[in-house]
Amino acid sequence: MSQVTEEERQLPGPRRRGPSDAARRLRREAAEIRAAVRAAPRRTVVAESLVCALAAAFGLIPLLLIPPDRPVLAVLEALWAALLVAARRGRPVAAVLGAFPLLAGANVWVLAVVPLIVLSATRRIAPPRRAWRIVGLACAALGGLTVAVGLFRWETLPMMLAENAVSAVLLLLLPTLAGTMLGRRRPLVDLLRERNAYLEQTRTLTAAAARMEERTRIAREMHDLLGHRLSLISVHAGALELAAARQAPPLAGQVELLRTTAGTAMEELREILGVLRHADLSDETGVDRGTYEDITALVTQSRQTGGGPVELVWSVPDTVEVGARVRQAIHRVVREGLTNVLKHASGAPVLVEVKGTDAGIEVHVTNGVPRVPGDSQGGTSSGLAGLQERISLLGGTFGAGALPDGGFRVTAWLPSQSSLPSQPPQSSLLSQPSHATNGPGSNSPLSAQTLTWPRVLGAGCTAVLVVLPTAGFLIVLLVMAALG
Repeated sequence: MSQVTEEERQLPGPRRRGPSDAARRLRREAAEIRAAVRAAPRRTVVAESLVCALAAAFGLIPLLLIPPDRPVLAVLEALWAALLVAARRGRPVAAVLGAFPLLAGANVWVLAVVPLIVLSATRRIAPPRRAWRIVGLACAALGGLTVAVGLFRWETLPMMLAENAVSAVLLLLLPTLAGTMLGRRRPLVDLLRERNAYLEQTRTLTAAAARMEERTRIAREMHDLLGHRLSLISVHAGALELAAARQAPPLAGQVELLRTTAGTAMEELREILGVLRHADLSDETGVDRGTYEDITALVTQSRQTGGGPVELVWSVPDTVEVGARVRQAIHRVVREGLTNVLKHASGAPVLVEVKGTDAGIEVHVTNGVPRVPGDSQGGTSSGLAGLQERISLLGGTFGAGALPDGGFRVTAWLPSQSSLPSQPPQSSLLSQPSHATNGPGSNSPLSAQTLTWPRVLGAGCTAVLVVLPTAGFLIVLLVMAALG
């Protein structure tokens, strides 16, 4: 007998549901509600709590001024309406089905909450025909409830049916029509937003591809023109070094400096060509620029060229984090300052200062009056202009000008790694391809809502027109309840 019972238990069949199953479902539902509340943003939870409190207050406070015939039922209806307001987001079907008893209840003030519940819930029910089926079921249940109540008062049944029919049309059907209109708009807005994001990404990628092609063209031109000239200079400088070592030994050092400078220029040209072809200007990490050793080498090279005394003051704490772009800018400032001294004030004493703080790096290249006056070789100040642009892209400040004693100073302040902006401004054509589409000659990205404004206005205005009779009916009903 026990064996047969065990086999019967294993056979598939309809499962009997008892009180334990209902309690289990309620516990599971409560757990899901708690999880949803915890996962929701705090702002949403606060807003929903405030809306529920307002709905309960709107249904309870008037009862203190105008006592109803059945106060207990009226209070329960107000609390039930507040519960439906909370359920309209997570359980829209249950909210719509639970709203129909309020139309036949004793608390007329909760009728103002019913259309808001129905409109908000039907927006979230998809497809729209499912929302209409749910509302139709609610209307049928309202009719059945009206007939059941009217069985005890046959003389008032026709009037009750007429009143509840008008209430169903104005408080259920019209809000459902407005809610389904707004519900159809939501997928369209999401689709247009995705399309807008796709088009913006496509435009960014197209601009990046065009920029990379332009970089490659510039790199090719630089390699064909400057590369050939620098190679010739390096070859002839090597031959001149051999000749100077035999015929003019005092000039051997100067000729060697000429050869090494040409080789260094060729290496730097290759680095720039590699940057133009493959990487961002901010990725110049292959060469240690802007370090103490690098600046010392620049100072030593400047002394070897036959200029005046050059002094270096380096006071950058080890705790200051200096990024690759900042180090590159330090190298450029010092090199440009020393080059200008050789061109315009050869023989003048020079002081190079590199100071570091927690906020940034200060670089000063100051030269005095040359001991032997000479003619300046002139220039176009393009180097200083390029420095100013480079440093401004990093968020720093740059200045250059004559001193009262006749000298000249080049100064720059650069933010450290901690305060350096993560992305240069949009005016940098070569350093920020992802934002080049926002520069001059192109339109800024359009918001997704901008693309959907006509449809938003159309759906919103239609929904407002649909619920205008509902609003009028509620106003008249509440005024009559207040006066009565």
